[in-house]
Amino acid sequence: MVAFYRVIGMYFKRLYELREDNDFSKKNIAEYLHMNREVYRRYEAGIREIPVWAVIKLSELYRVSTDYILGLTDEKGPRA
Repeated sequence: MVAFYRVIGMYFKRLYELREDNDFSKKNIAEYLHMNREVYRRYEAGIREIPVWAVIKLSELYRVSTDYILGLTDEKGPRA
């Protein structure tokens, strides 16, 4: 059960790190996802769960796997 909570908390950190590493603002990402900046801010802060469709779109934008964003792997590419 501890591993579950570690993974759940991981995606908030990954969303922030990916955004910062790619020099995007929260506003840029919110516009890419066609949502209000405040909604995206809540996903990144861990206040609100991010929907699956948004994880998929962000994985395409950042060119990483959804598993990486969700903290299921440390490998950025797709699983073999």
